[in-house]
Amino acid sequence: MGVHERDSRGRGPGSAPAGTGLTTGEVARRLGVAPTTVRTWDRRYGLGPDAHTGGRHRRWTPVDVARLERMCALTATGIPPAEAARTVLDETPQEPPPAASAAPATPTLPGAAGEAAGEEAPARRDEGVAPRPSVRARSRAGSGLRLGDVRQECKGIARAALRLDASALDELLETAIAEHGLVAAWTEVIMPTLQAVGRKWESSGEKYVEVEHFLSWHVSGALRRAAPPTAADRPGATVVLACVPGENHTLPLEVLAAALAERGLPVRMFGGALPVESLVTAVRRTGPAAVALWAQSRTTASRPLAQHVAAMEWGVRGARRKPVVLTIGPGWSGRTVPGLPRPTGLAEAVAVLETVVSRQRAVSP
Repeated sequence: MGVHERDSRGRGPGSAPAGTGLTTGEVARRLGVAPTTVRTWDRRYGLGPDAHTGGRHRRWTPVDVARLERMCALTATGIPPAEAARTVLDETPQEPPPAASAAPATPTLPGAAGEAAGEEAPARRDEGVAPRPSVRARSRAGSGLRLGDVRQECKGIARAALRLDASALDELLETAIAEHGLVAAWTEVIMPTLQAVGRKWESSGEKYVEVEHFLSWHVSGALRRAAPPTAADRPGATVVLACVPGENHTLPLEVLAAALAERGLPVRMFGGALPVESLVTAVRRTGPAAVALWAQSRTTASRPLAQHVAAMEWGVRGARRKPVVLTIGPGWSGRTVPGLPRPTGLAEAVAVLETVVSRQRAVSP
């Protein structure tokens, strides 16, 4: 094949040296799709990498990734994959620029500046060749969310959620938790993505409510799968987690329950909108070391309720115990209850509860 000839897929010859570029798995994580989807698009529609390294492991350059970004953007709008693939291939220039075909290409990872992001060099622009959009720009267009300066995983998860791709979403969430741990995955990957999706539907007339519900459901499932089995009860060491009455946002409590279970602490999770009488009964029956009350909204955060639970006592006379009550969630902002811990994040809440339980174990008979 000559330097100006194209292969059967309508693309110019690749010249990336072996070992450069991204693997199929890395590309899948960046796009928010399953690796099998990337391979299917390659095999069925001819959207594989331009460069052939001669080995089993394919390597994808920024130009290759940009082509798949375009594929993701089109399919996310409801265009069938076959039609989207034809559009992507039709948008590929029919002849490679002479300067590009004569000089060896130097593939780089996406995310760097200038040519590393997929932009054409100024000299090639002077020759009248239209520059291709950068991988970074395609990434923003593909997700449709203003994620800001966040981990790359957030963009992949957001794209999978927008496409309502259950299989890819589960894989990406489980990978994030396995690589970063529950606390870091929630704080740095999952929560920023959830917040971005929430902002999206709030600013678009609730157009993306189904995306938020879909993402929340899969996050909940991923947390349950990642958490170890609940630890057996130990007198005075149990932690009770509950939303205050009228509060139904349970996901933050679910990640807290998973993080505590990961540390071997016995947890009793009671979920959303627990009535006052039921909360009091649950505390009396479990005799917990601590109770964490979640409030998303200031209209649901109740100081009297928190004070009442903190004043509850049980045990024999002379050895009465009280629970430590944590007020957690944005609803408690500006409604601090004197004497009760108010951790401001997941890591702090876990640390406080670990300390409370260990202290209670030390004084227990």
